[in-house]
This record gives sequence, C-alpha cells and structure tokens, in this order.
Amino acid sequence: MLAKTFEEKHVSTRSASNKKSKLSKTIKLLFNSKTGTVGLFLIILVTCLAVFAPWLTPFDPAQVNPLARLQPPMWMEGGSADHILGTDNLGRDIWSRIVFGSRISLIIGIGAVLFSGFIGATLGLLAGFYGGWINAIIMRIADAFLAVPTILLMLVFLAVVGPGLRTLIVVIGITSWVPYARVVRGEVLSIKEREFVKAAQAIGAKKKRIIFKHILPNVLSSFIIISGMNVATTIVLEASLSFLGLGVKAPAVSWGGMLSDGRQYVATSWWVATFPGIAITITVLGVIFLGDWLRDILDPRMKMKNG
Repeated sequence: MLAKTFEEKHVSTRSASNKKSKLSKTIKLLFNSKTGTVGLFLIILVTCLAVFAPWLTPFDPAQVNPLARLQPPMWMEGGSADHILGTDNLGRDIWSRIVFGSRISLIIGIGAVLFSGFIGATLGLLAGFYGGWINAIIMRIADAFLAVPTILLMLVFLAVVGPGLRTLIVVIGITSWVPYARVVRGEVLSIKEREFVKAAQAIGAKKKRIIFKHILPNVLSSFIIISGMNVATTIVLEASLSFLGLGVKAPAVSWGGMLSDGRQYVATSWWVATFPGIAITITVLGVIFLGDWLRDILDPRMKMKNG
C-alpha cells in the first residue's frame, strides 16, 4: 500500500515537472522568435488599453465639444496637452476614442472567432468522423457559403437584422465557419485511420469517447492556428463593416467608425482618420506575428522544416 502511494506521488511529481519544463521551453521559444515577441508585446499593449480604458483616458469618448472641433495633436501648432492626439469633427478626444475602440475590436475579434470556430469545428468533426450523408450535406453547405463572397453575405445579414455588437459577432461567426470545418474534417479523416483510434474502436469504446478523447485533442493545434490568424481577419472585417455604417451602434466607439468619420477630413485634418488606422494596423500586425509563431510551434510540418 505504501509502495503504491509512493509510486502515485512519484508519477504526479514527474508529470508536474514535465509540464513545467514544457512551459519553460515554450516561453523560451517565444522569446527566441522576434516576430513572436513583438506580436505578444503588441497584443498585451492593446489588451491593457482595453482593460484599463477608463483610467487611461481623460475624456468620455462620446463627449462632444464644438469649441474644440478638429483640434490638431498636441505637438502641432494649435494643439493642446488636453487632447494628445487631437479631436475629431465633433470635438471628441481621439485618444479616448481609440482606447475605448480597442474594446470593441477585441470583443468582436475574439467573440466571433470563438463562435465561428465552435460551429466549424463541430461540423468538421461530424463530417470527418461519420462520413456518408452527414459529410455530404455539411460539405455542400460549406461549398454554398464559399460560392458567395463573405463580405457580401455579411452585408445581406446585417441589412436584414440591423447593426449591433452581438449581431456583428453572430453574423461574422455564421459566415466564417467554413475554413474551420474543412480543415478539421481533413484532420479527422487522417486521424481516424490511425492505430490508436482503430484500437479504441476494437475494444468497444463509444463513439463520443473516441471523438472527444482521441480525435479532438489531435486537431486542437490546427484549430488554434486558424483561430489565431482569423482574429486579425475579423478585426479588419469589423472595421470595414463599421466604416460602411453596419457595425456597432453609437455611442459605442469603433475604429472603423472613426475612419468613416474622418475620411472627408483627410486633406485638412489628417489626424482624425490616421490614428484609428494606425491602431488597426498595430493590432492586426500583433495578432499576425503571434499567430505566425503559433504556427511554427504547433504545426508539425513547420517543426520538420525548422528542425
């Protein structure tokens, strides 16, 4: 009995040490990658802006001040230290609006990706594992979605339902699930032919257990890679839809909406549109850099190239 207890403690300690060594190795690989490190820094920066927005901004982002209309940034002639990046056509503080706008971009970017990823991964698992008519129906629906440009589908849905934060997450999720389904299906078709899955089937394991215990963990790396890259795409899509007036409703602040407000002032008051554009660029680059590092770490084919 004592020997058994000692063995269990030894196995538990060894497992914990293996997890720590794996985590330290992953962190080391992250900081060895210049793009990964830069991406992580940019994502942390944007996340901190979103989380601590009320403490980092001197004004309410929706506060209108006609007397300070189109005021330039503080380092330009006519600028003020009260408005670091200047004001827009309604006298609203651009810095405050950019900081609060980061919340919308992250919420929609992460929320829509999780929603579309759940739909796509579920349908991909079902199509790949069961095959037959289930696979045929899911893949034909996926082909139908691919036949129509994604942005056009979104415009149709939003024109019917109307703009809004939740609506935008749902619409982007419904129209962006196809890549997940196709990749996960392909992975499942390969994994279910491997020996450990065949062995589980031979000993009478239930299909649910095979899917969640043996197949799903082996497709997570591909799912994470696609999700990481799609966050950047979703942020750009949200900005595009908000630019067209089909994004979040006022008084919520969106970087795309700020671009739309400032497009007619580009020649005279460039800062109104330029700074939101820079914010979008920085955030998207951060996600892409971090996603590129994740691909190098999690994709076995990239490991073979680098190893």
